[in-house]
Order: sequence, then C-alpha cells, then structure tokens
Amino acid sequence: MSKKYAIGVDYGTESGRAVLVDLADGTEVAEHVTAYPHIVIDKVLPESGIKLELDWALQHPGDYLTVLEQSVPAVMKTSGVDPADVIGLGIDFTACTMLPIDANGEPLCFNPVLKDNPHSWVKLWKHHAAQDEANQINEIAAQRGEAFLPRYGGKISSEWMIAKIWQILNEAPEIYELTDRFLEATDWVVSQMTGQILRNSCTAGYKAIWHKQDGYPSKAFFKELDPRLEHLTETKLRGSVVSLGTSAGELTEAMAAKMGLKAGTAVAVGNVDAHAAVPAVGVTGPGKLVMAMGTSICHMLLGTEEKQVEGMCGVVEDGIIPGFMGYEAGQSAVGDIFAWFVDQAVPAYVKEAADKEGLNVHVWLEKQAAAYKPGESGLVALDWWNGNRSILVDTDLTGMIVGYTLLTKPEEVYRALLEATAYGTRKIIDAFQLNGVEVQELYACGGLPQKNQLLMQIYADVTNREIKVAASRQTPALGAAMFGAVAAGSAKGGYDTIVEAADKMARVREETYLPIPAHVAVYEKLYQEYSLLHDYFGRGENDVMKRLKAIKESTR
Repeated sequence: MSKKYAIGVDYGTESGRAVLVDLADGTEVAEHVTAYPHIVIDKVLPESGIKLELDWALQHPGDYLTVLEQSVPAVMKTSGVDPADVIGLGIDFTACTMLPIDANGEPLCFNPVLKDNPHSWVKLWKHHAAQDEANQINEIAAQRGEAFLPRYGGKISSEWMIAKIWQILNEAPEIYELTDRFLEATDWVVSQMTGQILRNSCTAGYKAIWHKQDGYPSKAFFKELDPRLEHLTETKLRGSVVSLGTSAGELTEAMAAKMGLKAGTAVAVGNVDAHAAVPAVGVTGPGKLVMAMGTSICHMLLGTEEKQVEGMCGVVEDGIIPGFMGYEAGQSAVGDIFAWFVDQAVPAYVKEAADKEGLNVHVWLEKQAAAYKPGESGLVALDWWNGNRSILVDTDLTGMIVGYTLLTKPEEVYRALLEATAYGTRKIIDAFQLNGVEVQELYACGGLPQKNQLLMQIYADVTNREIKVAASRQTPALGAAMFGAVAAGSAKGGYDTIVEAADKMARVREETYLPIPAHVAVYEKLYQEYSLLHDYFGRGENDVMKRLKAIKESTR
C-alpha cells in the first residue's frame, strides 16, 4: 500500500506556506512559502491610492488564492508525490481576519464599483480601528450582565468579528447592506476550495462570541447595540458552525486543477494558526501552555472546566481539541517589536558590525545581548508597541522603556524588549494560575523559538518553567495537515480523531530550556517592577498613553 499524505496551508500576516506531510510519522516532505503580493495594506488602497486612517490593516483576498495556486503545486513538484496519495488538506489563518462577501461568495472588494471603499476589503487581525465599537460592546454587555462577557476575560476585543462588523455598519452602511455574509478569511478560502460555506467552531467561538451551548448573543443584545444589528446572526452571520477536523467537503475540479491535486480530496474546515499548532506539538490534554511565537504570541491551554480568567481572549468548548475547554490569551506584538527596533532604532554602526561579521542584525544583537546578566542593563520595558491583548485588552496602550542613560547600548535595549515580552507572558500565566487553570510546562512553536535562543532562555527564567520546542519549523501548517487527515478519516488512510493523529505525527525537540535559578531570582525582582508599571499605566491610574494618542490623532 502506498504512503498517504496531507497538505497543511498556514496563512500568516505577510505570507502563506504549504507543507506536505507524511501521515505515518509527521515527516515534512516539502514546504513552500508565497509572499502576499499586497502584504499588509495599512497606508493606502491598491490602485486608487486612497489613504487609510490610523489603526487600519487590510489585506487582498486574491493573495490567499495565489498561495494555493503557487505553494501547493510547488510542494507537489518538489516531492514527486502522486496527487492520488494526498488524501486531505487543512488550512489555518491569523484571526480575526474577516471580509464581506456577496451572494455568490465573492469578496466585495472584487467589485469594481466597491473596491475604492476601504470597508469592502479584508480586515486583518491587527486592524484596530474598531476600538470605539469594542468599547461600546463591552459597556452595554456589562450593563446587561451578559453571560458571554466573563468567557472573554471581561472584554471583547476590537480585533474581533462583531466590533469590525459594527464599524462597517457605522462608517459604510452601504457596504453593510450589500454584504450577504461576513466570513472569517479561513472559512472563505475553504469555501473557494469546496464550493460550500461552513463556519468553524474555533473562529466562531473565539472571535464571534459564539458558544456551543448558547449560540450567539441574543437578538435583544444586538438590538441594544444598534437596531440595525438585531438580525445580524441569522442573516449576515448565518451558516452552520462545525467542530475542528470536520470535512468541509471535497476539492472541486476547478480548484484541483489550479492546485495540482485530485478533485475529491477531503478538505477540513478552517482553523486558527496558533490553535492548529497545539496538536502539532503533541498537546492533547490540560496543564501545558502552547505559545505560538511570531509577530505576536498566541497562548493556548486546555482545561476540563469553564473558568473565568481576566483578559483571556476566550474559553471555547472544543475550540482547540474536541472534548476540552480551550483557553486562549495573547500578546499583540512580540516579533514585531524586535523588528521595529532593528528596522527603525538601531544606529548605523550596528548594521556595519553585523555586516562585517556576516550576521543578520537580529543575530548580532542577540549575541551581544547574551553577554549581559539579567538586570545588568538597568532597563525595564512595557511590551505594548501594538497595544495590549491580554490581560488588559486595550489597543490604545503604547510602549515604554524606563532606565535609559547616556551609556545605554542598543543591545541592552534589545534585551530589555525581549524581557518585556517574557514579562507579558508571565502576566498571562499568573492570571490563569490565579483562576484555577493550571500551567505546569510551556511549549513553544513558530518562527521565534527557531531563531532566538536567548529569548527562549529568558522566557524559561522569567516564567520559572521548562520550555519544550516544536521540532517542526512550520507547526501550524503541520497541525492543519493533521486536521486534513482527520477530515479524510481512517477509511482513506487518515485518522478518525486529532488525538490519534497527534500520537503518530506530533514532534518536539529533545533539548529543552530549563530555568536557571540565579536568573529566576533576579527576574522576579524585575517582574515586580514591570507589574507596577503595568498596573499604573494600564489600569487607569495614569492614562498618559491614551492622552498622547488622542493629541496625535487630533493633529492628523
């Protein structure tokens, strides 16, 4: 009997990547990355050059199809695998990344009449311009005592589906009216492959306030937000919500031809990038926090009961692994902060020194920063360069570094930024622990753990926990492929549950990061300083960050 394979396609912030995986043991046979031609649209619209306002972040849905048409044929060609032996395909996506579609399933931005309206485009996860709507959702939900609010740590984010939909209604009611459905991009891409629209339980639960037992919030709640939203969930959010690993249908003839696969290949319902990574590192039970570390971090944890945790992004039944409560928290900028520093803030001599040694600037800074002991820089930073996702859930917060002197070196600042993101993760772990959701060990996946050893050691020291690292460089894509194998089922050579798939296909590295006791002691002191700043600037005692942002906006 010939070997069987599945393909996982991971849609990130700037690119999409396809991975072909051997179902026997999870070996990644081939991978290919396609950079999005339009990347992130945050300044002006393509073609028209229409200027976007502050905190906007859009994408071009055509870029997602380009990934399928370039990366999937590329992995098939590289591997030489017979398309008949590829039995399943799954995808994962950054979320909430949403778009309005018409009755034919076409994005409104494909319509020449509508494409010059920014609201017709995909709103990327880091589109933060719906903060006003999010604030009102939270205020009204709190006043009404809505049962859903505690499930999301007491706050609904501006990044999520309902706030983004309401922003469209408020600012472009004509786009709202012309929208047949609002979809997560992951569900839209799956619909393009299968010809059928299904909503996945992961994005519906974490990003659209859907609950397995209770469904969406009541019509009365939506009516109080805005009378025009009263029937939202049964009209523009209509559609079956199904659990992860469910088959969304089969690859159509047209898409199979473009992708170099066989028509009839099983396609799993969509998933979120970070959540797909959890089974890919072998986590299928409680007590193990998985950190998907890249431009941002998503923290995932499984539990057996529904608990209320401050600032969590959500707790969703079957949201990550069927049979468990899936908890999510996150930091909205991590790798993005380090990239900002390297791109915008390092002096020319750093680049020259790195070039001289034949090193990437990040690698050079990591090497220099590793020579410092914890606390030696005299710096402490807040990691809010792109707002705070957990536990404060406030996109209007900004970054800060305390302790600069005339002797401060770039590598010291770089280290302080690495440490700040570790403190942010520690805050999230503390919130889980405080509310009875155990965190015994950490698992890391994504681009950062593969690239930055100093960062991982700092995380181990700051959290005082062992960290295991994914063996795969493309963990979400591996997880997506595993769900593709589950969509196919054992009868076709796949698996009947994600737990079975994880037992055979998940892999972590042998070496782990262990906390160094002397470092733990110093970082405990520094974390207390971080906590004082965190609460002073983040909980309303001093709103200087928001006042500065308001002044900035008033000058535009």
